[in-house]
This record gives sequence, structure tokens and C-alpha cells, in this order.
Amino acid sequence: MPEHVPAAPETGYAPVNGLQMYYELHGAGGTPLLLLHGGLFDIEQQFGALIPGLSEGRRVIATDFQGHGRTNDIDRPLNTRDLAADVVGLLDHLDVRKVDVFGFSVGGAVALHVAVNHAELVRKLIVSSVSFRPDGDRGGNAEAVAAMTVDMIAGTTMEQRYLAVSPHPDLGHLQGLLDKLGGYDAGTGGWSDKEIRGISAPTLITVGDCDMVKLEHAVRFLQLRGGDVNGDFDGVPASQLAVFPGTTHFFGLSRTGLVLDVVTTFLDAPRPSGWQDQ
Repeated sequence: MPEHVPAAPETGYAPVNGLQMYYELHGAGGTPLLLLHGGLFDIEQQFGALIPGLSEGRRVIATDFQGHGRTNDIDRPLNTRDLAADVVGLLDHLDVRKVDVFGFSVGGAVALHVAVNHAELVRKLIVSSVSFRPDGDRGGNAEAVAAMTVDMIAGTTMEQRYLAVSPHPDLGHLQGLLDKLGGYDAGTGGWSDKEIRGISAPTLITVGDCDMVKLEHAVRFLQLRGGDVNGDFDGVPASQLAVFPGTTHFFGLSRTGLVLDVVTTFLDAPRPSGWQDQ
């Protein structure tokens, strides 16, 4: 029998905050799952291998951030607050009132911002390879990005994708994107323990065992979300932590089968009646 080929996604551009924000719609059914990629990635690079499995039986909404993929850049720095405002604008454009959110790195920070500040939009939250405060990072990644030039990524998939699909496919604009990512969220302090505790959505935290995020920080994140308990006696908490073995930051979602199992199991689990996640 011929192998099943997924249907082509619906695609479009949403006029949001001066952007023409590219999005894709895959699958159908259930609470939509919103996918938010990391810096220098786009929908295809970050989630291309995962979308067929994620969209089986559910609607998936994927988008390219400002200056990434097929979305244009504008005269505005890159920061979590503005990217989150773009995401909220996109959901309004699509008339979507409730989503599950799955964000990686920069996308994870944006997902956290939406969950903290727009709780009514988020049913379940997945944050991958991101700290909720700068002191949760091992150090090195931000400094490396700040020093990055187009010559350093010449010939990589990131450069090739940018030149192939960007609305402004030239190395000057790519360097501008690198410069903006080098100053991403400069001077901001992340989220307080109180804000993390107060998130209403059950939360799945994923991190690589050799990620830029410290493992003790990921555990603290879990504790603030009501986890790190003896589940045999206290019950399995609504919020959970997955540590992917042999996994760096850059390759945080590369083990497709493992990621799919962890993420879909979390999304499909019923929300316990009378659950307490704090």
C-alpha cells in the first residue's frame, strides 16, 4: 500500500502589528495546538518532522516569528513581550479563543509570557529548553549569538532556509536578524516564582540533559508548577518534566519519536477533576 501523505496545510498571512505574519494550519479536531519556534529557526526547521504526528486528530497552528521564515521584519527589536503580542494578534485574526501552546527556546519564552498574561487563551502549556529567569542558563549561548555573523553560518540549513523563503532574502537582512537576536530581551529579568506558580495551565517542561538550561533550574520550574512529589502516594501532578538524554539546546527537539510520545501523552491526558497544580 502507498505510504500516507499528509494533506498540504492551509497557509496565510495575518496583518499583525505591522507584520505580515505567516501561518500554517494542519489537521483538525480538538483544542488547537500552537507551535512557536526558536530563534533562527522557522516552522519547517523546528517542527517539520513533528507536525505529521502532532496533527493526527488535532488542529495544529504554526507560525513564523518576526524576521523568521516567511514573516517579514520591521523596525522593532526582538523581545518576548512583542512576539507574544504578535501571537495574541494572530489568534485573534484566526478567531481562536483557546489553544494548547508548545514553544521551544525563544518560542518557549513567548509561550510562558502568553500563559502568564493571557491565561484565558491557554489550556495546556509546553515549554522546551528555556529558563524562566536568566540565572537558570548555564551561560555561553547568549554570548555566542551576540557575536554571530553571517559568515559563521554560511552554508548551514539556517542560512539556506532564510535565503530560500524570507521576504527579504539577502545577507544584510540576515545579519540584522542575528544582531537583533544577540540583544534579545536584554536587561529583562524573566518571571518571578509567584508568576510561575500562578500559571493556570498544566505545564510540561522539556529540557536536554546537556542543554543551555541548568537541570536544577528545570527541577525548580517543576516544583513551582506543583511537581517533584511522590506520585504513588500524592498522585501524578498535572505539570511534568521530561529530560531528553544526550540532547543539547540546538538539537532539543531532534528525537522525533521521543518528543512525540512525551508531548502527545501530555496533551491527551484528561485534566484531573479538582486538580491542584500549585
